[in-house]
Amino acid sequence: MSKLRALETGDVASLARHGNDREIWRNLRDRFPHPYTESDAAVYIALVAGQQPRTSFGICVDGVAIGSISLMPGDDIERKSAEIGYWIGREFWGRGIMTDAIRAATDYAFRTLEMHRVFALPFVRNTASSRALEKAGYVREGVMRRSALKDGELLDQYLYAAYDDRWGTT
Repeated sequence: MSKLRALETGDVASLARHGNDREIWRNLRDRFPHPYTESDAAVYIALVAGQQPRTSFGICVDGVAIGSISLMPGDDIERKSAEIGYWIGREFWGRGIMTDAIRAATDYAFRTLEMHRVFALPFVRNTASSRALEKAGYVREGVMRRSALKDGELLDQYLYAAYDDRWGTT
């Protein structure tokens, strides 16, 4: 059983161990470093510790942080919309953990942060992320062609979204 919770300094070693994987890095934004060291994990935990309201959480199994999920609220006219981003360690892939984490974070975005829309931009090649979003109740809105440059490769991204007026009805 997984759950979301605030990241703590005691999570540094576990986050670094699970996050230091090139296959994880290949599907994340460049701001997620590779290699992912304990120093990187410590900096990240310190950065999100002071968030008010909290928008980043550890994804935990049996109390151990195995990944992270974050909501990145927009601003100005997009202030009631947030992008969701996430990752978990490879040994936990394919168990439904990410789908549960996406549902929990999205529910938090709607109920606590009072967002109206939460969206994700997985690379088209990342079929596991697309499946997790769809199982969580997200709708594919379209394809953003040639919209991302990762590791020297020009990639398409899907645009998925969930909406507060439909959440829990899909």
